[in-house]
Amino acid sequence: MSEFNLTLAAARALHLAAQGMLQPRRRKAAEPDVIAAIRQMGMLQIDTISVVARSPYLVLWSRLGDYDPAWLEQHLAEGRLFEYWAHEACFVPIEDYGLYRHRMIDPAAMGWKYSETWMRERAGEVEQVLSHIRKHGPTRSSDFERTDGKAGGWWAWKPEKRSLEVLFTSGALMIARRHNFQRVYDLAERVHPAWDDSQMPTMAETRRQFALRAVKAIGVCKAAWIPDYHRTRRPHVDPDALVDEGLLLRARVAGWDEPVYIHPDHRELAERAAAGLLAPTVTALLSPFDPIVWDRRRALELFNFDYRLECYTPADKRRYGYFTLPILRRGVLAGRIDAKAHRREGVFELKSVVLEPGVRVSERFTTDIAAAVMRCARWHACPEVRISHAVPAAFGSALNASPAFRDSAG
Repeated sequence: MSEFNLTLAAARALHLAAQGMLQPRRRKAAEPDVIAAIRQMGMLQIDTISVVARSPYLVLWSRLGDYDPAWLEQHLAEGRLFEYWAHEACFVPIEDYGLYRHRMIDPAAMGWKYSETWMRERAGEVEQVLSHIRKHGPTRSSDFERTDGKAGGWWAWKPEKRSLEVLFTSGALMIARRHNFQRVYDLAERVHPAWDDSQMPTMAETRRQFALRAVKAIGVCKAAWIPDYHRTRRPHVDPDALVDEGLLLRARVAGWDEPVYIHPDHRELAERAAAGLLAPTVTALLSPFDPIVWDRRRALELFNFDYRLECYTPADKRRYGYFTLPILRRGVLAGRIDAKAHRREGVFELKSVVLEPGVRVSERFTTDIAAAVMRCARWHACPEVRISHAVPAAFGSALNASPAFRDSAG
C-alpha cells in the first residue's frame, strides 16, 4: 500500500492508539508502566495547579488507571527521567537528554525561560548559588532565606530562585528529585554523570529526530502540527523529505486537503485503522496539558473540539470554568468538566459539566461518563461525587441517577 486513506474517525483512532488511549488497560499498573507511558508520549508536561491531581499525575492516570503517583518521582530520583523545556516544562526520558542539549548550550534562544541580563548583571550572585550547591549538595529554592523584602508569588521569585532557574535552563543544574513537588537542584555532572557533550547529535539530526518522534507520538500528523510537539524553531524539517528517505509514511484523511504523516512503527496500526478495525473504547477525563489536547489547533482540526484553558482568564469572563477537564469518550471529545477535589471531605465536586453540541446522550453514554468520573474521584480518595451544574441539565440528572453515582452516595 503506497498511501493510506483514512476516515476522520480512523485518524482519531490511530492518534489515540499512538498515545496509549485506544482501549482500557487489562491489568493493574506497575511502576515500569509509568516510564513506558512517558516514553510513548515522548514527554510528560508539568503543571502545579492542584484543584484536582496535578497535571502529570492526571495524564498518567488517564492512561494507567489507578497507580501510585510516587512512582513518577522515583523514576526522576533514580535517573530514568530528567526535567527540561520540551513542549513546555516536562519530564523526559533520560535517553533523550542529548536531543535537548542544543537548547542548553544556546539558552538565550529559549525566550523568557532564560535571562542573559540576569546572568550578566547578577554574575556574582549566580556564582554564589552555584558555590552553595557545590559545597552543600542538592538544594531547594526554600533553602535560601528571602532577603529582598518582597512577598512570594509566581512572578516575584526571590533572586536565588531566579538564579536557580536560569542555571537550570542553561544546563548547569538539573533537577535531582522533587520534595513535596518542589524542585531539588544539583550540578548536572552529579545528576547525569554519564553524559559527555561528545555524545551530542548534530543540530540537523536533532531536528530530524524531533520531527520523527512528534509524528510517532501523534500517530497521524499534519505537517503544521509537528513543530508544536517539541516546540521546535525554524528551519523545520520537511516531512515529505523524510517520506522520500523511507522514514515516514504519507496518508490522506477524508475531507482534508493536505496529506498527513505516519511513523513506520505504526504501519500495522495504520492498516487496521484504514480497514476500520481500530475501535476506541477508552472513556476518561483528560488533563488540560494532556498531549491529546495541548495543541488547541490540533484538537479542533482532529476532534472538532474548541478548547481553551481558562484558569488565567478573569472569573467573570470564563465560559466553562477554572480548570476544565476534557471528556474523552470512545474516540470523541464529548464535553468538559470543571472539577474540584475536596480531599478532606472526601467529595469530588463537578462544578460544571458541559457536553459538546450535538452529542447524543444515551444510557450507555451516561454509564461510560459516570464510571470514568467515579474512577477519577476514587483515585483522588473522594468516594462521593456531587454535581453543581450541568448542560444539558437532563444529563446532570441522568448522571446523578446512574448506579455508579448512587453507589458513591450510599
